[in-house]
Amino acid sequence: MSFRPLDPAKYPQLLTDKVGAVSALFADLQLPEPEVYPSPAEHYRLRAEFRIWHEGDSFFYAMFDPAEPRVPVRIEHFPTASRAICELMEPLRQALGEQLALSKRLYQIDFLSTLSGDTLVTLIYHRRLDDEWQAAAQTVAAKFNIQIIGRSKKQKLILGRDYVLEQLPVDGQHYAYHQYEGGFTQPNGQVNAKMVSWAKARCGHNPHTDLLELYCGNGNFTIPLASHFRRVLATEISKTSVKAAHENFAMNAVENAVVLRMSSEELTSALNKERSFRRLANVDLDSYAIDTVFVDPPRAGLDEASRAFIARFPRIVYISCNPETLHRDLEILTKSHAVKDFALFDQFPYTHHMECGVFLIKKGVI
Repeated sequence: MSFRPLDPAKYPQLLTDKVGAVSALFADLQLPEPEVYPSPAEHYRLRAEFRIWHEGDSFFYAMFDPAEPRVPVRIEHFPTASRAICELMEPLRQALGEQLALSKRLYQIDFLSTLSGDTLVTLIYHRRLDDEWQAAAQTVAAKFNIQIIGRSKKQKLILGRDYVLEQLPVDGQHYAYHQYEGGFTQPNGQVNAKMVSWAKARCGHNPHTDLLELYCGNGNFTIPLASHFRRVLATEISKTSVKAAHENFAMNAVENAVVLRMSSEELTSALNKERSFRRLANVDLDSYAIDTVFVDPPRAGLDEASRAFIARFPRIVYISCNPETLHRDLEILTKSHAVKDFALFDQFPYTHHMECGVFLIKKGVI
């Protein structure tokens, strides 16, 4: 059985329905008509995770229907995933199945790919991995020119790199990123490039003012936006993402950005001079002339203090993965700011999930 969760012929209508839903949700706020940025209808997702289901001496990729969580669905074709993942799945399955050292008690396979074609595969086992496994996995990694990580309880073996290298094309430029296994990355690379381009256009060029970015991740937006400002002050709480951001700044020769490993709430408190932090001992917060705030929060949206804090600044660029919490935040922010642009980025086609972008300018500011 082949699991085909999507029908490309239906995508235009599904996107139209999604546009209608987001327009209806925000109708009470009288936002501009959303600019719509569609996804490719197939091969758009840069990562995929599959359980492995064993039958005798063979095994297959499996997923589970929430309605029947105990019944595995065999995956032979998965057009949701990138072409790199789709083209690798079956040859890799066969190669792993040929060696007991690689197939024995294999529980899950995770794929991470990039638009530039780099691919990392994580093999997860219910047994301890030994030298025999490592030698066999090295052979497979070389055969397919991929990175492999082996995982089991309290064990992680990295063969090559534990990240993929992305070259993100935006407005005729390519931005380089280390994207680490287990770290957050945008799942839909082509829509991500459209989001970055949209954000760059809203920020304009501000050689005398600075950008404050909350929830910067691995620098996905930070790096393309850095050239638009004198300096960038960014925050991120994930240790993996902060490490990647520093490496990505260096790869892209970004020298005017600082990323602090602290929450947006902590930085808000520091900028409000409510608390001091040793992590800020070498950062002169008073020297920043912040004119624009960029936020890309988790699904929970902004906390009350951060929402009140960013409302002080003339311009806000807000990327949201949850329209419900975005609506809540805009109910407050539109008291002080006007929404100039509204966008729908279809990061997650064929689902009800919506990614939105909003550009706000303080009322009375031209």
